[in-house]
Amino acid sequence: MTVLVTGAIGFIGFHVSTALLKRGEHVIGIDNINDYYDPQLKEARRSQLLNDNNFTFIQADVADRSAIEQVFAEHPSINRVIHLAAQAGVRYSLENPYTYIQSNILGHLVLLEACRQLTEFQHFVYASSSSVYGANTKIPFSTADQTDQPVSLYGATKKSAELISRTYAHLYKIPQTGLRYFTVYGPWGRPDMAYFSFAKKIIAGDVIPVFNNGDMRRDFTYIDDIVEGTIACLDVPPTGDAGVSLTPIYNLGNNRAEDLMHFISVLEASLGKKAEIDFKPMQPGDVKETYADILPAQKAFGFKPKTTIEVGLPKFVSWYRDYYGA
Repeated sequence: MTVLVTGAIGFIGFHVSTALLKRGEHVIGIDNINDYYDPQLKEARRSQLLNDNNFTFIQADVADRSAIEQVFAEHPSINRVIHLAAQAGVRYSLENPYTYIQSNILGHLVLLEACRQLTEFQHFVYASSSSVYGANTKIPFSTADQTDQPVSLYGATKKSAELISRTYAHLYKIPQTGLRYFTVYGPWGRPDMAYFSFAKKIIAGDVIPVFNNGDMRRDFTYIDDIVEGTIACLDVPPTGDAGVSLTPIYNLGNNRAEDLMHFISVLEASLGKKAEIDFKPMQPGDVKETYADILPAQKAFGFKPKTTIEVGLPKFVSWYRDYYGA
């Protein structure tokens, strides 16, 4: 049988697809290869995946109903979906809100409509985000916390997708699991993420902007731990039996909040160079701290992150230097 991975040549999608292929799965990868960040990086990821004969790539937008219907019609062996395609970025949602509705809400609906036509469908795993917690001050963030006050449009679209999934599970009994990812980093990452842009600027000797005067904490989660948790979740579809939800939601984070300034110091040590810092006020849509309660994910599918930033950041820097020749 076949796993469909959307956003397959995005950061997380690339790593998830690679791991699925390594265990012998046939993977169909969908991506629209947009230019939100350097398409050459996406093309490099795609080239890596196409080295495996079990990988099929289709360039398509998940919000394109006819294209997605065609994918499912031409590949009837699809029985599981890992839906990672989305318009990412909290700050960019202030500049281009329409693309967030198109990708994150309409795209989610199109895929669910396609899945509900399948008679032997097993599991729809989709990426949500820690951004749904908004300005939550209760630490750590729990999936039992209220999430009806997001502070960014990005967070609002991810919460909307969760609600749509809950409705489709109720109406059509589609087994689904939402995964709220917490600040994922690592090799082959997204250039718009802070750690990536920090590395680029530090190497170049440019000033790095640090918001809220550096008084920020994040639950930085290494990509390998996210991939392991995502695939473990895929293998345990919810049944809805004995009062258990047919569409549970879990946090996938490192279960610790790191001070941003400590994170920068570890990055500096990994690069062997000090950063020039420009302290700035808090940005609209940003939050001061994120911290994931991962106990439910541990109980449900054995999620147990292992990678500290002291281990993960040097791995990222090693990849960065190799890829960019820096």
